[in-house]
Amino acid sequence: MKYLVTGGAGYIGSIVATMLLEAGHDVVVLDDCSTGAAERVPAGATLVRDTVQNAAAVLDSSFDGVLHFAGLIAAGESMEKPDIYWEANTAGTFALLAAMREADVKTLVFSSTAAVYGNPTEVPIREEAVKAPTSTYGATKLSSDMAIASEVTAYGLAAVSLRYFNVVGAYQDRTGIWHGENHEPETHIIPIAFDAASGRREKFAIFGEDYPTPDGTCVRDYIHVADLAEAHLLALDSAQTGEHRIYNLGNGTGFSNKQVVATVKRVTGVDFPVEFGPRRAGDPAELVASSERAKTDLGWKPSRDSLDRMVTDAWEYYQHARA
Repeated sequence: MKYLVTGGAGYIGSIVATMLLEAGHDVVVLDDCSTGAAERVPAGATLVRDTVQNAAAVLDSSFDGVLHFAGLIAAGESMEKPDIYWEANTAGTFALLAAMREADVKTLVFSSTAAVYGNPTEVPIREEAVKAPTSTYGATKLSSDMAIASEVTAYGLAAVSLRYFNVVGAYQDRTGIWHGENHEPETHIIPIAFDAASGRREKFAIFGEDYPTPDGTCVRDYIHVADLAEAHLLALDSAQTGEHRIYNLGNGTGFSNKQVVATVKRVTGVDFPVEFGPRRAGDPAELVASSERAKTDLGWKPSRDSLDRMVTDAWEYYQHARA
């Protein structure tokens, strides 16, 4: 098969592209490398450096499907610069759908997010939960999901939206190369903790220690990026014409910020300083996924589900990337 991977120079997209190549598929990556990096695109994939708004220049009837990762992901930034998020995420998805329609490409797997749920009323979170995003980022992803659903109804698209929880870890491909997370600036908890462990930051900050959780800090569901990537390949195989399937992807187990920091200290062997600050606006106390639908429909089950394994793999990549 031949697939277009938008955003394939990013963290998750590049790992999915790698697994597609390892499965014997042809891969074309569409990425302007504004937040991704060309060196992340796996050997064997063709890189087209352009925005997803120009997908029509790349897509033709030779493609069997699209995996759509392109977009902006920082929830905090989305509240300060909403216009660029609506343009990159929602308008970008509109342009991609139009290009797929024109090229008669009928299969889509979309990188969605748990941010569409906002502050959940029940945990674990199921796909039927109320969608009430608290950030512009979450709203742009939800609107993209809704646009995809309309496309499915009107034009018979076969689509799957995968709503990720907190993605961590790294993937070592068959040639021994590590692929992992390396944003600039970094906004995710585990790489930031690695910065503290390696001396790139003076200390690590935890926001809020008075939440209604066992240790007072926020609880999040972490999923290994390789388990997540494998779900995309299963989603491609499961996509059905005229159906928009939606799956939450997480471990179904929550880990607190204090647990994450303790694990990073144990894995790195560094007891770096930690300070506690006030809560951040909009941070829910607990976000944990129910992934039962994905397990039942896709036959998917995370196999790298221990926090130690996730942090260890992420640290392995971190050291390689900054050697």
